[in-house]
Amino acid sequence: MEEVKIRGKSIQERLKERWDPFQLNPIGAEKEQKRRCFQLAQYLVAIIVGLAVLTSAVIAKGSLLVLSTLSSTKDESKSKEKQFYMLMLVFCLVCPNFLVFMKSLWRCAFKSFVQPNLKTMLWICAIECIVSLGTSVLVLVVMPQFDILTNLFISGGVCILSALLQIVFRLQTEPWKIIFPMCSLILTCAGYCLLGIDYYARVSSHVDRQKDDCYVYIAIGIFSSLLISFCWWENPMQATNRIQDRLSELDGFRDFVFVISSLLRIIVIGAVYLVYHCLIRESIKWPDFNLKSEDWELLQIGLGLFFLQAFCSAACHWFGVVACKIHAVRMGFALPLISTGPSVLILGLVLFMTQVNELAETHHGDIREFCDTLSTLSRKNTTPVVFLEITKSICRTSLNSAYLQWPFSMLALEGVCMWSGLVTCTYYVWKTKVQRIERTSQLFVRRLYESAFIDLSLLLNTKMKVSRARNQESHDDIQNCVIYLCATMWHETYDEMLKILTSMFRLDRYRGDPKEEHKDCFDFECHIYVDDAFMTEKDTGKRLVNSYVNDLTQVVIEVYRVFTNKEPDDVAIVETPYGGRLVFVMPEGNMLYFHLKDKGLIRNKKRWSQIMYMYYLLGWKGYLAKNPQTKRQDICRESLISVDGEIYLMPQHDNDNKRRFISDDNVYVLALDGDTDFQPKAVILLVDRLRMYENVGAACGRIHPTGMGPMVWYQKFEYAVGHWLQKTAEHVFGSVLCSPGCFSLFRASALMDDNVLKRYTTTATRAGEYVQYDQGEDRWLCTLLLQQGWRVEYNAASDAYTNSPQEFKEFYNQRRRWGPSTLANTLDLLHSGGETVKRNPSISRLYIFYQMFTVGSSILGPASVTLMVAGAFQFVFKISGTLSIIIASIPPVFYIIICFIAKANNQITIAAIMSVLYAFLMTASFFSIIGDMVMEGTFLTPTGVFLVSMTIMYSVTAILHPEECGMIIYGLMYFICIPSGYLLLTIYSLVNMHIVTWGTRESNKGGTEVKKNHNVLCDRNCRLCCWDMKFQVTQETENLMIQQITGRTGQQAAPLPITAQETNEHPALTMELQPPADANKMAQPGGKKLHIDKESVDSMEKASISSAAEDDDDEDDDDDYDNNNQENADLPISDWVSPVKLEFLKKLTFANLKRNLREQIRSSLRSKNHDDVCDDLILMLTDTLTAQLYGIGPEDVLTENQLEELQQELTAQARRTLKTNRMERLDRKVKRAIEKTLTAPQVQKLEEDEDDFWKKLIERYLKPIVDTKAHLDEVTRELKSLRNKAVFLYFIVNVLWVVATFFLQAIGNDVISIKIPKFYSNGTQSEEYLKVEPLSLMFLLSFAILLLVQFLAMLYHRVYTLIHVVSYRSTEKDYKLKDADDEDDGLTLENLNVGGLNVTSDDM
Repeated sequence: MEEVKIRGKSIQERLKERWDPFQLNPIGAEKEQKRRCFQLAQYLVAIIVGLAVLTSAVIAKGSLLVLSTLSSTKDESKSKEKQFYMLMLVFCLVCPNFLVFMKSLWRCAFKSFVQPNLKTMLWICAIECIVSLGTSVLVLVVMPQFDILTNLFISGGVCILSALLQIVFRLQTEPWKIIFPMCSLILTCAGYCLLGIDYYARVSSHVDRQKDDCYVYIAIGIFSSLLISFCWWENPMQATNRIQDRLSELDGFRDFVFVISSLLRIIVIGAVYLVYHCLIRESIKWPDFNLKSEDWELLQIGLGLFFLQAFCSAACHWFGVVACKIHAVRMGFALPLISTGPSVLILGLVLFMTQVNELAETHHGDIREFCDTLSTLSRKNTTPVVFLEITKSICRTSLNSAYLQWPFSMLALEGVCMWSGLVTCTYYVWKTKVQRIERTSQLFVRRLYESAFIDLSLLLNTKMKVSRARNQESHDDIQNCVIYLCATMWHETYDEMLKILTSMFRLDRYRGDPKEEHKDCFDFECHIYVDDAFMTEKDTGKRLVNSYVNDLTQVVIEVYRVFTNKEPDDVAIVETPYGGRLVFVMPEGNMLYFHLKDKGLIRNKKRWSQIMYMYYLLGWKGYLAKNPQTKRQDICRESLISVDGEIYLMPQHDNDNKRRFISDDNVYVLALDGDTDFQPKAVILLVDRLRMYENVGAACGRIHPTGMGPMVWYQKFEYAVGHWLQKTAEHVFGSVLCSPGCFSLFRASALMDDNVLKRYTTTATRAGEYVQYDQGEDRWLCTLLLQQGWRVEYNAASDAYTNSPQEFKEFYNQRRRWGPSTLANTLDLLHSGGETVKRNPSISRLYIFYQMFTVGSSILGPASVTLMVAGAFQFVFKISGTLSIIIASIPPVFYIIICFIAKANNQITIAAIMSVLYAFLMTASFFSIIGDMVMEGTFLTPTGVFLVSMTIMYSVTAILHPEECGMIIYGLMYFICIPSGYLLLTIYSLVNMHIVTWGTRESNKGGTEVKKNHNVLCDRNCRLCCWDMKFQVTQETENLMIQQITGRTGQQAAPLPITAQETNEHPALTMELQPPADANKMAQPGGKKLHIDKESVDSMEKASISSAAEDDDDEDDDDDYDNNNQENADLPISDWVSPVKLEFLKKLTFANLKRNLREQIRSSLRSKNHDDVCDDLILMLTDTLTAQLYGIGPEDVLTENQLEELQQELTAQARRTLKTNRMERLDRKVKRAIEKTLTAPQVQKLEEDEDDFWKKLIERYLKPIVDTKAHLDEVTRELKSLRNKAVFLYFIVNVLWVVATFFLQAIGNDVISIKIPKFYSNGTQSEEYLKVEPLSLMFLLSFAILLLVQFLAMLYHRVYTLIHVVSYRSTEKDYKLKDADDEDDGLTLENLNVGGLNVTSDDM
């Protein structure tokens, strides 16, 4: 109710200003807020991960200590047991090396292999051998000689080299912090000294018959710890900025180095074990490895401890990485790992104390008597072996001294020193700053972990992040990026336009002022490319914008009102060689462009719009960014706005300047459809994927179809399953094959790569090219990226919503395009599989085989569905298998014939009728299968097991997607529509492959729009040919359009009155390229330069419109443009400009001015400290406005004189109010707000260089296609030939499969069948056997294996999606007002266009 009251008050306020206060409020226009449940979930996940790190580290460390205790030479157990436990210790050391070996070998074999540098590889391998030698000596030689507490403490010295290197290279960010590594070094050395003192006391006191040889093992232990400390040499060295080239070189072939070094480490471990225990101690007895039945307890304990240690150490490493990635470095990583040693100590002492009473038969007065009784208890076998050995090991310390027990305090003090040394050495971990999403290589130096010292290994392996040298690029810091949002529109409805614009305005609000820094470090521009934006008015012959553009302008005004409660401020109308452009400054200062395409001037359809914006944003703007000197040298023109002698760059030019300092790797293009709805979070999550991996060329999100009706229900589940299983499997095992154009982020450097964008401009001339290039342009673009070596990823947390076909006909026509295009692009990728595997590290031969299997399954889809229908006949009507196959094959054959002889609309109608009949049959079949399982008393049949397992798998998958769990209810609709989707639709797509029109959104709005939009009648004739033919129409108005395109025609008709826009250009834009005399002559269009005020606009509107058409055949000749620029100064504007401008002039009505002024003041004075003066200004200025405009109607547009007088009065009143409140420093802000309120939309011309770019681009790549009738006939013949071949191939393959199954059924189950034992639901076996054909069982198992593989990939992908979402939530933007007074007026900015100088009024 509170929201209803707020909306009611807002309506009442608007009602005071105008009689039409009602407005649309799009869903999602409200500010995004952090949901408390997500915050609680984030903390809960961090706590769970932290506990997992601590628990797994304690278990891993404790298991290793117990194994070393059980293999101790001073233990009284049998030598056979000690030998077995020692072997388990060896396995514990070998396990992580084996895992790294397998992973690195996999990457070298199936991902990428780089030839290593021999010198670097030998250096790394030598260090790895030294580390392995130290680890194996310490664990296999030294630790069995000591008690469990000494073993716990002695490993703390492995940080000594890291501390020493930190001191030598002074890696501290602040000088005083050098005390931390110095304290670590001192404490570690003190710990070793205390260890020596403790054992000296033990030898002197004869504790546990300690001998003098313990000093040798102490020395060996200290030396081995020093060798182990070399393991993390790379961490301080990478932070020194000294050997970056060598380390960068190592990153290229690190996988191969790990393959070799892992083998060497395993060999060294085995050598130490054999040399010491076989040659030196001669303790290995080979027959003892033959365990017998009485050794079952030994086997359980040894293998149990080994698996615990190996699994928990790996789990600790993984959970540690997760903790860092979800920004729980302190609570989930550093604190648990630092607490591991004390936790193990406390746990051991607690076990020792709790077992005292249980292990002793009677109460003893001191510890010595208790320890003496342990030898007798060990022979009674009344207590667990592990607890007994731990207790006996503690009794071997100075605690059991007969003379004095103070040396035990030396042992405790040694532990404190070692632990403190570790804490001070790894102090930087607590201050580590983690970006929202980082690769593991950015968090940790080494991929390998040391399982024997898992807690120390993770802490010392955490990357030291220090400031880089100026000439070195840091991959640890987030890089600034530019995002171009590019939406393509083709006959969208009002509601669909509302979705995309609302999404863009949400992103504008999320980003905020582009002049301010943002934590996500990105800037963006929005570009909307409207195809078929113009029409020729029948009565006057004028070329005007059509109703779709009118709707678009109404939508942007409406959305602007919703987000700001005012009209658009800065609007520019620009004539362009391709049609026109509308430029808006969004509420927060980011740019929005509408590119209106005239299909008589430039090619329409989505692929050509993509080429258009890629060349413009990546080619043209990239060229200007790399060559800033080619841009306007006269900086004081339209790129600057003057206020009180101060100037600043307009936002659009400021964005272009920022591009200069950003590499193409950090420039992204977000491809959108005209009806896509998304949140800012979805964009940022995609940006994270491209930022994290440099080889990712594109990333797509989770697409949700919207709409109502059965067709939408089917698509909801289809999309869900496709994303849940298929896309995740592609992402995990290789690379996503298709990044849908409705919501995909592309890297600029990937699009600009060789054989990508250039080849994407290829005009289809052959049948196969029409199918592959124009019917599925998104998939073809991704195929080009994959073949060039780029990776395409999928982010399940990046949600986008787009309208889906709601009618059966529209759905079939859409899939008629998608089906053949998908097959063509996949076959193209498989055909070049060998070369793609070499170039693309994400695609392996196994992945190629996986795709071959999926393609084969899709090709056999019709036959499989036919056999499924045959099974349904068999279940429902109880007929024989052979007869059911014959009956089931009749409808597909019938529909194939229909598709060849009937029209497309009739084909779809018949398919709809057959789909309904099939749905009834599938429903009956579903319940028949359930009834059969009930009657048989078991579901353990092939059909039953498959149905139950699929149900369980999809249910679990839905549960793992909690926000999409409701999609599972559409599964039944999907099931009954399988024959329609996989049989009839496949037939329709193949037989109609020769039809290459778009199929959707082909018709204009009917009724009253026919007269205004009659130019789209040409689309009606395109259904009989390729879409390229839509310009060849014999109607009179279309002949006029052809004349405008080509400049020549066989029928001479009256030229259109707007062709002058092809040659006219604004004179002021050429000043810098002309001699001074000419420039002075041309700079006098009414005494105005660049920024066209109202007088110049009016004069341009009243000027005569030239009707002469000029031949543009020589557009590549720059001299022609120079001559055109010198013709005359009074340039006419096109007919479409004035109506569009009048629409935006409505902001200057009395009702809108009052509201706009109020909101402009509030927007300019957002600080909380300005609330009082803001209220006073609004009150005084609105009163002044009301007084000045007394007697003017609420919807009357003010004249120029009225605006000037009003501005003077408002400015004077604002100064008086500010002076009264002693806020004179806000004068410029308030004055700028008043000027923006009273600013009219401006009509501009393109700059000369950009106009030249567009003309050359159109001439080279985007000139409208005019095909000859002979060429169209040839293409049609080729398309039909290709159709016939594809249908024949599909038909033969599927017929062979059906025929094979038919003959197996005809031969009989008794002759050729596989007998499967029949089990009841209670587990008992029946005497009967289930008989299944081998072919059917093979296909069923293959399909089940495929689904199982996809399910496992989904589980893997879910985990990392959760990590990404939690990390995003921890850095999510919170919309808050500024508390501090912002003194930056935004009027003086660094002008990047002139070498970093500040442009002021003096310079002007």
